[in-house]
Amino acid sequence: MSSACFHLPQQTARSSTARPALLFVSPLGSNASSGPGLCWYSEDYKQVYLPVTYSAIFLLGLPLNSAVLWLCWRQAKPWSCATTYLVNLMVADLLYVLTLPFLVAAYCLDDAWPFGELLCRLVRFLFYCNIYSSILLLTCISVHRFLGVCHPLRSLPYRTRRHARLGAAVSWALVVLLLLPTLVFSHTDHVNGQTICYDTTNPEKFDEYFSYSMALMLSGFVLPSVVILVCYSLMLRTLATPEETLERTGSSARAKSMRTILLVCGLFTLCFVPFHLARSFYLAVRFLRSQDCQLLTAASLASKIWRPLVSMSSCLNPILYFLLVNLLAYLCSISSPGRQDRGLLLALHQPQLCSSPAERLHRR
Repeated sequence: MSSACFHLPQQTARSSTARPALLFVSPLGSNASSGPGLCWYSEDYKQVYLPVTYSAIFLLGLPLNSAVLWLCWRQAKPWSCATTYLVNLMVADLLYVLTLPFLVAAYCLDDAWPFGELLCRLVRFLFYCNIYSSILLLTCISVHRFLGVCHPLRSLPYRTRRHARLGAAVSWALVVLLLLPTLVFSHTDHVNGQTICYDTTNPEKFDEYFSYSMALMLSGFVLPSVVILVCYSLMLRTLATPEETLERTGSSARAKSMRTILLVCGLFTLCFVPFHLARSFYLAVRFLRSQDCQLLTAASLASKIWRPLVSMSSCLNPILYFLLVNLLAYLCSISSPGRQDRGLLLALHQPQLCSSPAERLHRR
């Protein structure tokens, strides 16, 4: 039976779950099987829950993202702005999904890491890279859609393919810069006779890691989330206003677009908000060196439960592709009323046609 231990008096750090295993040990490698101040609890669930969820995400995410990339590749070039952003989303998802078999194997081996130092750092880096590149690219999409809905004419010079490529490139550059420290903090170590791969870092560097993680959450999640919330709120207000321009598309089209926006916001909230709340709770409890055994157990449990669920975005982003393409068809009908009956099929296969002559002129 697998078990875990919090060493309450000192700083804690993630270790392995060998038979029996110590999840939190201080100092690293010490024998915490006896003595005062220990918080033991079973972690048998982790050896089933994490491999099963990661395997499901891999089996769904790999074909879904590959299929969307293939569809985009088959589209007429050049890609629309929406397709440019969403292809980058699929690439980020695909890179992460390809690392999941290594995590599944490690958890099946009771947290032992047989794949070496380089893959340890790379797997941890790509996990966070997937999260924050998705968030920043979704932010770019929300700004692009906000401009198209709320300022369709004034924003024409900025809603171009060149600006979309620039936005995607800047997003990737920011993510790489923000996540470079994870390549330093994450590493392998020998604990209780086996090699493990730290998800956070070793106990000696945990205070530094906590400060970095809070800064990363603020810049990579909180600020982009505010931008997304503001953009979609203003879009909903505009779509709910029965102005003459919007009346051309009919109330049913507006209602469908509003439902799409609400669904996109709901998916974003489901994937990213609980993970960041649980992770912040977990890191804060460790940083404050809480003496409450139940609190420590709850923090560890919440972190492990929500960690694979944030990876669900790798399966949901391909669905988001089709939802946003549908919204794109609605935007076409605003700027070019004569095309409004062409619907989703036109927007999916020929998105570059969904622009007014003025917009195409600005894109050149």
